[in-house]
Amino acid sequence: MELFNPYIGGTFIEGGISHEIRNPYSNALVALASFADKDMTNEAIVKGVEAERRMRNLPAWKRAEVLHFIANELERNLKYHALLLSSESAKPMRYASAEITRAIQTFRIAAEESKRLYGELLRMDWTRSGEGREGIVRYFPIGLVAGISPFNFPLNLAVHKIAPAIASGCPIILKPSSITPLSTLALARIISQTDLPQGAVSILPTDRHLGNALVTDERIQLLSFTGSDTVGWKMKADVGKKKTVLELGGNAGVIIAQSVQLDAVIEACMLGAFSYSGQICIHAQRFFVHRTHYEACLDKMRSRALALRVGKPENQETEFSSMIDEPNAKRVKSWIDEAVSEGAELITGGEQQGTFVSPTILTNTNANMKVNAEEVFGPVITIEPYDDFEKAVEKINHTRFGLQAGVFTNDIREMDYAFSEIQAGGIILNQAPTLRFDHMPYGGLKDSGLGREGVRYAMQDMQEMKILIKSL
Repeated sequence: MELFNPYIGGTFIEGGISHEIRNPYSNALVALASFADKDMTNEAIVKGVEAERRMRNLPAWKRAEVLHFIANELERNLKYHALLLSSESAKPMRYASAEITRAIQTFRIAAEESKRLYGELLRMDWTRSGEGREGIVRYFPIGLVAGISPFNFPLNLAVHKIAPAIASGCPIILKPSSITPLSTLALARIISQTDLPQGAVSILPTDRHLGNALVTDERIQLLSFTGSDTVGWKMKADVGKKKTVLELGGNAGVIIAQSVQLDAVIEACMLGAFSYSGQICIHAQRFFVHRTHYEACLDKMRSRALALRVGKPENQETEFSSMIDEPNAKRVKSWIDEAVSEGAELITGGEQQGTFVSPTILTNTNANMKVNAEEVFGPVITIEPYDDFEKAVEKINHTRFGLQAGVFTNDIREMDYAFSEIQAGGIILNQAPTLRFDHMPYGGLKDSGLGREGVRYAMQDMQEMKILIKSL
């Protein structure tokens, strides 16, 4: 059985306890992952601090070369990495392969952005006292970065921390999810073949308790966390003076307006609703459909949900498989049952067995039900009618979250109104809110987070501005 060891400061080191990583769909043993202990965690921090100056002085062409090398190696071994990712997460192969492809793109975007670390020349003679002087503004790497990434995109969400760090000249320690550590440890095998300084990248699988050292340790200059809002805001309270970026998910709303042709949008809505069993932070969760389309939308979404090809995640034709574990499946089932007990109508689904929850559609819900008010992070959607577009926007905003929203409309006034008034970090027009491009600014308002990801925007957080004032 293959053993994956932590990657600490340029070396693979056998950890204290080996954990079995099992396929959530079949419970088959995928591999063993050796977890880091307290001493190894400290060693990663020490090595990261030691690498700060060497990373800061690494020329842009070298950073770009390293990033392109990693992308090329991932592409060369795409099938291996996709199967490994699918096996540890139960992500259907079609989505696992797409995630590897996105990770490749993220590294290539970072390679390009590593050459665009622009500064600024600022004239000081705007005032009489500044005559004869100018300012040179430059951006410098912030120092050691800690990244904590979740299970649902075990590679690409980690890469959205690793690639910008390398491009910015920052060493990084990445803690993957303890459920799905294999994809990032396999990535470390590629990184180990590069000319990066020792300590530039560490991949540190460990438990949450030891991982908290990355939150509180003062030697770390920036924390970038992707995960639940409860955990994220607790980290923000514990982090001390270090800069913090939080990507915390949401309960994305979707408006389907009267002006659209319903058949043309159903497939996009289904992808947003049920890809990877809804375990996506921009999962399309709450649908508000103009009353003229409401009954037809219920019928078409139900028919398409029942037609989803359910099966083993490693099969290319599979569209829908299991959730990450049984406790989360049971939680989702309990939320469905609670909604029904409070008056919701079950259109389809609502069944749970082990890690599997069937694609579920509810209607006659209200904003206070957990299936609407919270991030369900499972294959559950609600569909409700509306009559007035502005009221639909109010319903989209009636939540403590604000990551992304989708608006299907052919009315330019509705497009403009949605962009102006929807309280979310991203408004996706005529597509589900699940859409994300890896170079775009990505993050949320309200409880959905703090700061932005997307390669260039993550790099901005990983740098600090300095100005030099000099005489002409």
